[in-house]
Formats: sequence, C-alpha cells, structure tokens
Amino acid sequence: MCASPFTLHCRSSECSARRGELQTRHGVVQTPIFMPVGTQGTVKSVSPANLKEMNAQIILGNTYHLFIRPGHKLIEKFGGLHGFMNWDRPILTDSGGFQIFSLQQLAKITEEGAAFRSHLDGSKLFLGPEEAIAVQQALGSDVMMCLDTCIPYPADRKTTVNSTNLTSRWAARCRSAHSSREQLLFGIVQGGVYPELREQSAAELIDIGFDGYAIGGLSVGEPKELMHGMTEVTVPHLPQDRAVYLMGVGTPEDLVEGVWRGIDMFDCVMPTRNARNGTLFTSTGKIVIKNSKYREDKEPLDGSCDCYTCKNFSRAYLRHLFVSREILSYHLNTIHNLHYYLNLMEQIRKSIEIDSFARFREDFYGRLESE
Repeated sequence: MCASPFTLHCRSSECSARRGELQTRHGVVQTPIFMPVGTQGTVKSVSPANLKEMNAQIILGNTYHLFIRPGHKLIEKFGGLHGFMNWDRPILTDSGGFQIFSLQQLAKITEEGAAFRSHLDGSKLFLGPEEAIAVQQALGSDVMMCLDTCIPYPADRKTTVNSTNLTSRWAARCRSAHSSREQLLFGIVQGGVYPELREQSAAELIDIGFDGYAIGGLSVGEPKELMHGMTEVTVPHLPQDRAVYLMGVGTPEDLVEGVWRGIDMFDCVMPTRNARNGTLFTSTGKIVIKNSKYREDKEPLDGSCDCYTCKNFSRAYLRHLFVSREILSYHLNTIHNLHYYLNLMEQIRKSIEIDSFARFREDFYGRLESE
C-alpha cells in the first residue's frame, strides 16, 4: 500500500476530534471539512466563483447521475468533470451505490453488480464495481468511492450480513480495477446497526487497502442516537493515518457530533436543499424565512455572518423573495447556508488546533434557539 495521502496534525485531548489534511492532485484539503454536493456537475443555484468566495475546498459529484446524463465519456472529452464544470479544486465522486439503493424499485442487485432502469427514460443500464471505477476514472475526480450496497433501516441481521459481505467483495474488485492511482480510492464500511458487522467490514476493507475509509449506510432513517453510536463504534477500527468520511451527514449538530467522534469529512444536500425550501441555518438556530414575523424585519439573517447575503440583504427582503418564488431567493439562501456550514467547519478546525473543541461544542449548543 502506498503512503497515506492524509496527514494528521493534532488531536483533541478531550475527545476523538482531530485536525489534518488530505493531499489530492488538485490541492490540499484541510480537515475536518464539509463538502457541498454538486450532484449533476453543479452545486445547485451557485456558481464555481461563489463556491470559491466561501472557500469551498472540495465538492462532491454523483457518479450515478453523471453516468446517466450527460454520460462520463462526453465529460471525459472536456478534460473530466473539472474541465466540464470549470472547477480547479478537488472533487470527490460517490460510487452510485446510494442512488441505486434509493431507486431500488428500478434496480436488481446481483453478485455482478446492479442492473437498473434509468429514472429519466427507463433505458436498461448496468453498474458493477468495474464500471463504477471506469466511470469515475473518466470523470477524473480526485477521490473515488468503491461501489457498495446500502440497506434500509431497519434491516434484519441476515440481510445486513449478506449486504456487508457483498460490499467487501465489490470493494476488492474496485481496488483491482483501480488503474489511475493519482486518483484516490476510498472503501466504504457497511454493517447496518450491528457493531460486530461494522468491525468485520472495516477489517476486510483494511486487508484490501485503501487511501481512505468512509462510513456508509447511516442517515437512512435510524434514530440520531443510533447513527452517532454506530459512528462511535466504527471509527476505532479504522486506521489512524487515513481520512475517515461519514457519508450523507448532516445537520450542523451532526457535524459537531461527528467531529467529536473522529470524523474528518462530511457531505450532505441539507444546506442547499433547505435553502431552496426556505430553511436557513444561523449561529442561533434555524430560521424559516417564510414566517410572517420576518415581513418587516430589517436585520440580516445572522448578525455574526459575513457572507454576501448577510452583508447586503434584510430578512424582510429574503422573505419577500421566497414567498414571491423569485429565483434570486434560491441563490442568496444557498450562499448563506453553505457559508454557514463551511464557516462552522473552519471554526471547528481552529478550536481543535488550540485544543478547545469541548468548549466550542458547549458554546455551539448554548447559542442554539428553537424557532
């Protein structure tokens, strides 16, 4: 196995939080980090320039959706996803496993892979481990993910065992198909809500050997306590010299709790999706901007936020845009929510550096109010 692309700088003396960096071919990513989700080669309603202004270090693209439209071979002709969308910083692509899980009524999963029908036109398609790697290599992402099998919550032990074992077999095939070694490849730990299966999955992936490790199959409907519990029991079984990525998580509170338990990387559609639905994150809690109490409110969304939206517009104006269904509402709301998430992670990194993350966590919860 090659030298790790992850460098650990310091740890918290109070919990499992850690501060590090991940080296990729398009730059160094400072961790812990949140990755905005750009499902179809775009983070919805914001431009690459907007993302750079808010210091997004790395974004996520979706293998399944880009495979279906416009197609990885077309994107490859433009120099990969970086050239296609004009983004010169790191990109992580997920494997498509979660989308196949989400569209399971259209898919049939076998040992070979997933045969499914396009959700766009019903055409027959196939994505196995080798295909998932080939697509991601064509996309040219900096971090690729192994194809895995995700199961719903709840799932019985037999179903979870079968899924976990298949994920490990697919991971070995992904590693064998991985020829572009300048692109990092992460394995995905499965195991449902069974600690012993999580431990087994981690051990099998470590035997194969990956550049980093992700924890998958969480945030699929299980209680928060169980999600945090599974994270807590899984992290100690993963190598300390590799980045650990908790997939599809989550709320600001989830990020704080994930870092507390040793997570380095996060992604979630929540800040962008909630922005389009009018739910905005602030240092004192969530704001539902359509509420009538903001009709004449001259204050910014968050007085402690220095994003473009907060520096220039009132809550009253943002409410007007949202209830009028103006496109600018999506843009300004998304800028704010992503800035909030990325700034939260920057504050977390700084607190770990001075070994005061426990105090930061306490202050974070102390500021939150409920609307």
